[in-house]
Amino acid sequence: MSAATLALAEPRLRDRAPALDGITIILTVSIVLLGLIMVTSASITVAGRDGDPFFYLERQLLLVLIGSALAGVTFAIPSQKLEQWALPLLLTAVALLCIVLLPGLGHMVNGSRRWLRLAGLSFQASEAARVLTLIYIASYAVRYEEALRSGMSGLGRPLCLLALIALLLLLEPDFGAASVLFITGFGVLFLAGARLRYVAAMLLAVVGSMVLLVIFSSYRLRRFTAFLDPWADPFNSGFQLTQSLIAIGRGQWFGVGLGASVQKLFYLPEAHTDFLFAVLAEELGLVGVVLTLGLFLALTWRVFVISRRACEAGLKFPSYLAAGFGLWLGVQACINIGVNMGVLPTKGLTLPLMSYGRSSLIVTLAWLGIVLRVHHETVRAARRAPRELRA
Repeated sequence: MSAATLALAEPRLRDRAPALDGITIILTVSIVLLGLIMVTSASITVAGRDGDPFFYLERQLLLVLIGSALAGVTFAIPSQKLEQWALPLLLTAVALLCIVLLPGLGHMVNGSRRWLRLAGLSFQASEAARVLTLIYIASYAVRYEEALRSGMSGLGRPLCLLALIALLLLLEPDFGAASVLFITGFGVLFLAGARLRYVAAMLLAVVGSMVLLVIFSSYRLRRFTAFLDPWADPFNSGFQLTQSLIAIGRGQWFGVGLGASVQKLFYLPEAHTDFLFAVLAEELGLVGVVLTLGLFLALTWRVFVISRRACEAGLKFPSYLAAGFGLWLGVQACINIGVNMGVLPTKGLTLPLMSYGRSSLIVTLAWLGIVLRVHHETVRAARRAPRELRA
């Protein structure tokens, strides 16, 4: 093969080779590894009671492998295909949220019907449904860009859709997932060009509706009042939050040492899932807290950089997909950490990529595959642009 032929073939080979964003991968691996360590530490006592102290570590490793495999699958799907499939994916999301409400199909845990049982395995339908819904919102933002920018009607239609999905989530009930979906959906629509005053007005209306839901639901009202003053009833409604605050307070600057947490010894409920951050703060102290916050902030920032570059390359739909993930990651991490620190009411949301949460971890890694695909397509578009100009 001549040198001229090699020179012509080289750009084609580069286009075929996957362009992976090393920074995103390194940050994700770092968070996942930290999560594996903390899940092992937080669960070893509970799992040891049943005979296998590393049960949750083994399960978490398996979930990481499954999620990574799905990330490979989603990376292989062109974003153009996702845009074409946006409506069928939305209908799938609605179907999942309806099926999970049916007795016999939806599996109930702790009073909430959020899980589907397939071949003996449980899957939380809301995790996948939120991603599928946001894919449709990103598609809508591209197709109806002018209507979205011009007035209230363009914003009202996707918000009615978000309200429908949120209603189905509230029927499970899953107030936390509904809140995250609304905030993320609003964020994507705002980034797509919806006017700030319309977004602010609709956001106030949604917040008012959620406040009414809290006031007229005795269960949510108890949670809210317990959050305001957990020490008023530290052995009942405020028990989980007071134990979390004790754990965080014990950590001080450098923590009590990895594996030396006292609160995980049957004091703090859900220590390896929703309240993993409290155990991390107790064992690793402020240093560990700052490291964790830094990793999440860096990954969120990097995803927004990928989104901005895709937008600059004219890839609007992929840009909104990446922005949606960045918003979701940042919002859910902030809510989980805020709950652990007593800043927000208890929501039942996991810490992304770290907590032991089967559906959450798998879906998050799969969504990261989409973000990496956005980066790949952006790099490929940048490579092709100079060749098209020379042609």
